[in-house]
Amino acid sequence: MDPLTHLLDGPRARRAFALRVVMAPNWSINVQDRAPLTVIAMMSGNAWLEAGNERFELRQGDVAIVRGPDPYTVSDDPSRTPDVLIHPGQRCTSPSGRDLQTSMNHGIRTWGNASAGQTTMLIGTYETEAEIGAAVTTALPRIAVVPAGHVSPSLLGFLEGEITSDAPGQGSAIDRLLDVLLVHSIRAWAALHPDTARGWLAGGTDPLIALTLEFFHEFPAEAWNLESLAQRLNVSRATLAARFRAGVGEPPMTYLTNWRMLLASELLADPRLTAAQIAAKVGYGSPFALSTAFKRRFGVSPTRYRERTYLAHAAAPGPTPHGGNLPRPMEAARAVP
Repeated sequence: MDPLTHLLDGPRARRAFALRVVMAPNWSINVQDRAPLTVIAMMSGNAWLEAGNERFELRQGDVAIVRGPDPYTVSDDPSRTPDVLIHPGQRCTSPSGRDLQTSMNHGIRTWGNASAGQTTMLIGTYETEAEIGAAVTTALPRIAVVPAGHVSPSLLGFLEGEITSDAPGQGSAIDRLLDVLLVHSIRAWAALHPDTARGWLAGGTDPLIALTLEFFHEFPAEAWNLESLAQRLNVSRATLAARFRAGVGEPPMTYLTNWRMLLASELLADPRLTAAQIAAKVGYGSPFALSTAFKRRFGVSPTRYRERTYLAHAAAPGPTPHGGNLPRPMEAARAVP
């Protein structure tokens, strides 16, 4: 099972923050929400996306993936001073601190400085740490832009329709569509940048590495070591180690350990699973062995990580009366048709 397949199989977006943003000149939004991952799809017009020393112009049909948690700016002119700040929890204010929650609401999950503007964007934000997704997203640069034509306009249209809908079940539909958009965008970006992709994205071009990754992702609980893996692949240990490191950027067993830890972090979100069950699923003989490795990777014990995950989910906003979720910057507009 490759990382993208696992991204779709596992519980990815959970009541994700999703918004249709409509802007008319002049505007600049500085995003300081510290979210781990955001997807921006340009439905009309154009915008400038800046993070650190990087700057990209986004045009209609483009999709951008932005890795957090550092701030970034979206604007109609890169020289413009931000007039809107987005804080953690998706609270939005002016630079002076004036609340903009109500004044920029324009209907169901529609937000901006005008009810009709030249620029329309779909924003999908993963607001909590989804560590299993890190195996996918860390292979990307801080900003990954997929040009128009490489992600289906139909997919973007479906997502826009769900974001602006109050139909029953649309909250779950948004989550799933956002996941699919993310996967399609990563796949497209990797195909467009074979020489600059990192991690497993780069390794997938080598059949030997691709099969190694498939073994790791499909059978993480198996007692793999370099010798048994090389025998399974019918190559020498030296060949396997050298090609895997050259393609992925780390030794095979290091990658496997990291992957197991990411799997464990996802499984800890399920309160029905005991520590012993999780340890067995990710290839550790005891909860103690898992705890030692997990604390080395994440800096906290599995128990503490589970408590932190539970608190983060409990703090997430609840569903709307129509089965969706309230986008935080526009809660007051939820009743506006």
